[in-house]
Amino acid sequence: MSQPIEVDLPHSLGKDEARRRIANNIHLLAGHIPGGGHVESGWTGDQLNMRVQAMGDAVQAIVDVQETKVHVKMLLPGLLGVFAGPLQAALRAKGSVLLEDHHKG
Repeated sequence: MSQPIEVDLPHSLGKDEARRRIANNIHLLAGHIPGGGHVESGWTGDQLNMRVQAMGDAVQAIVDVQETKVHVKMLLPGLLGVFAGPLQAALRAKGSVLLEDHHKG
Protein backbone atom coordinates (compact mmCIF):
# COMPACT_ATOMS: atom_id res chain seq x y z
CA MET A 1 0.00 0.00 0.00
CA SER A 2 1.31 3.46 -0.91
CA GLN A 3 1.56 6.37 1.51
CA PRO A 4 0.79 9.69 -0.25
CA ILE A 5 2.47 12.94 0.75
CA GLU A 6 1.53 16.32 -0.69
CA VAL A 7 3.31 19.67 -0.60
CA ASP A 8 2.51 23.07 -2.11
CA LEU A 9 5.43 25.24 -3.20
CA PRO A 10 4.19 28.82 -3.56
CA HIS A 11 5.72 31.07 -6.23
CA SER A 12 5.06 34.36 -8.01
CA LEU A 13 6.47 33.32 -11.39
CA GLY A 14 3.28 32.55 -13.27
CA LYS A 15 2.48 29.11 -14.64
CA ASP A 16 4.57 29.30 -17.84
CA GLU A 17 7.77 30.51 -16.16
CA ALA A 18 7.42 28.00 -13.32
CA ARG A 19 6.95 25.18 -15.84
CA ARG A 20 10.00 26.33 -17.84
CA ARG A 21 12.20 26.43 -14.74
CA ILE A 22 11.07 23.01 -13.53
CA ALA A 23 11.72 21.55 -16.99
CA ASN A 24 15.22 23.07 -16.95
CA ASN A 25 16.01 21.85 -13.42
CA ILE A 26 14.50 18.36 -13.29
CA HIS A 27 17.92 16.85 -14.03
CA LEU A 28 19.16 18.23 -10.68
CA LEU A 29 16.91 15.90 -8.65
CA ALA A 30 19.17 12.87 -8.89
CA GLY A 31 21.92 14.82 -7.10
CA HIS A 32 19.64 15.38 -4.08
CA ILE A 33 18.87 11.69 -3.56
CA PRO A 34 21.02 10.06 -0.85
CA GLY A 35 23.06 7.30 -2.45
CA GLY A 36 22.13 8.52 -5.93
CA GLY A 37 19.12 7.71 -7.99
CA HIS A 38 17.54 7.69 -11.42
CA VAL A 39 14.75 10.07 -12.44
CA GLU A 40 12.36 9.45 -15.35
CA SER A 41 9.91 12.19 -16.22
CA GLY A 42 7.40 13.29 -18.83
CA TRP A 43 5.03 16.22 -19.23
CA THR A 44 1.29 16.13 -19.93
CA GLY A 45 0.26 19.76 -20.29
CA ASP A 46 1.25 21.50 -17.05
CA GLN A 47 1.63 18.25 -15.12
CA LEU A 48 4.97 16.50 -14.74
CA ASN A 49 4.82 12.77 -14.02
CA MET A 50 7.96 11.37 -12.43
CA ARG A 51 9.34 8.05 -11.34
CA VAL A 52 12.34 8.21 -9.03
CA GLN A 53 14.32 5.02 -8.48
CA ALA A 54 16.66 4.87 -5.48
CA MET A 55 17.83 2.29 -2.97
CA GLY A 56 15.98 -0.51 -4.75
CA ASP A 57 12.60 1.18 -4.70
CA ALA A 58 10.61 3.43 -7.01
CA VAL A 59 8.59 6.48 -6.01
CA GLN A 60 5.88 7.95 -8.22
CA ALA A 61 5.38 11.72 -8.14
CA ILE A 62 3.06 14.18 -9.85
CA VAL A 63 4.06 17.84 -10.09
CA ASP A 64 1.11 20.07 -10.97
CA VAL A 65 2.25 23.54 -12.07
CA GLN A 66 -0.30 26.23 -11.25
CA GLU A 67 -0.27 30.03 -11.57
CA THR A 68 0.81 30.74 -7.95
CA LYS A 69 1.97 27.36 -6.63
CA VAL A 70 3.41 24.02 -7.59
CA HIS A 71 1.55 21.08 -6.05
CA VAL A 72 3.69 17.98 -5.52
CA LYS A 73 2.15 14.60 -4.70
CA MET A 74 4.37 11.60 -4.04
CA LEU A 75 3.30 8.01 -3.49
CA LEU A 76 5.69 6.20 -1.16
CA PRO A 77 5.55 2.43 -1.58
CA GLY A 78 5.66 -0.05 1.29
CA LEU A 79 8.11 0.69 4.06
CA LEU A 80 9.10 4.06 2.60
CA GLY A 81 5.84 5.33 4.07
CA VAL A 82 7.64 5.42 7.42
CA PHE A 83 9.67 8.34 6.03
CA ALA A 84 6.62 10.37 4.95
CA GLY A 85 7.14 13.09 7.58
CA PRO A 86 10.85 13.70 6.91
CA LEU A 87 10.34 13.53 3.13
CA GLN A 88 7.50 16.03 3.30
CA ALA A 89 9.69 18.39 5.36
CA ALA A 90 12.57 17.98 2.89
CA LEU A 91 10.26 18.77 -0.04
CA ARG A 92 9.12 21.95 1.68
CA ALA A 93 12.70 22.96 2.47
CA LYS A 94 14.40 22.01 -0.81
CA GLY A 95 11.59 21.85 -3.37
CA SER A 96 12.10 25.46 -4.39
CA VAL A 97 15.39 24.46 -6.07
CA LEU A 98 13.21 23.32 -8.99
CA LEU A 99 11.96 26.89 -9.39
CA GLU A 100 15.39 28.55 -9.44
CA ASP A 101 16.57 30.12 -12.66
CA HIS A 102 19.90 28.40 -13.37
CA HIS A 103 19.89 29.51 -17.02
CA LYS A 104 20.08 33.27 -16.70
CA GLY A 105 21.82 34.79 -19.63
